[in-house]
Amino acid sequence: MTKQHKKENILHLIFRYVLIMIGASTAAISIELFLVPNSIIDGGVIGISLLINYLSGVNFGILVIVINLPFLFAGYKHIGKNFLFSSLLGIISLAIVESNLHHFKPFTTEPLLATIFGGLLLGVGVGIVIRNSGALDGTEILGILLTKNIPFSVGEFVMFLNLFIFGWAGFVLGWEQAMYSILTYYIASKTIDTVIQGLDETKAAIIVSDEFEELTDAISHRLGRGVTTLYGKGGYYNQEKEVIYVVVTRLEVAKLKNIVHEIDPNAFTTIMDTQEAHGGKFKSAIH
Repeated sequence: MTKQHKKENILHLIFRYVLIMIGASTAAISIELFLVPNSIIDGGVIGISLLINYLSGVNFGILVIVINLPFLFAGYKHIGKNFLFSSLLGIISLAIVESNLHHFKPFTTEPLLATIFGGLLLGVGVGIVIRNSGALDGTEILGILLTKNIPFSVGEFVMFLNLFIFGWAGFVLGWEQAMYSILTYYIASKTIDTVIQGLDETKAAIIVSDEFEELTDAISHRLGRGVTTLYGKGGYYNQEKEVIYVVVTRLEVAKLKNIVHEIDPNAFTTIMDTQEAHGGKFKSAIH
């Protein structure tokens, strides 16, 4: 590895750590200036920490670190030291920033506004941390470890755990606050998905057509997209088929359909969502 590459890697690592701290700070602002003043919680470790803080007065920052630590170290062997360090940085940043916001006036004392904007801010913060290979919540790590021995998926495990947390919140904070908390969790989770996947959504298309060469040429020249050739075999006639695989942006889907219909109305086309598309010659048309 050249000195230039080493320097670029170090700068990239520093930039990633800065983003993790920004994400954790954004989550801390949401918790301390939107959720806590209105007795609203989130799911997972953050929700458990807020409930224990409400009941006992123990510092939230200390609780979120202490409760997360066993999960992080348990997941170390499965996810790696880079994830462990990034998550510790995020959780410690969350605890420090949140502890220094106690003297600031909350942005709103209207529960619905706190739910919406608190959920959005929390989702943005957590999403930034996850996108940069860290985590602020160890419950998913616990889910990964436990679901190897129980008949549930990670998503189902996290959902059951959060149902317990929100039920507990109903007895401690009142059922109205528990309902606001569920809404906050939903808004935050959807925002996390948006931050992780990005607004520039991509689609993957698989096209089976007898006009393979003409379609490949049209997609390459009229859409400016690289096309990958896959080789398959029809299940009914047992004929070998050349299959087109191409990734396009959401806005290019209609144009792709028009091209396919124009050249071969009988082509079989499947269009799927993709989480990310990068590398190679793929470049988004949206800037």
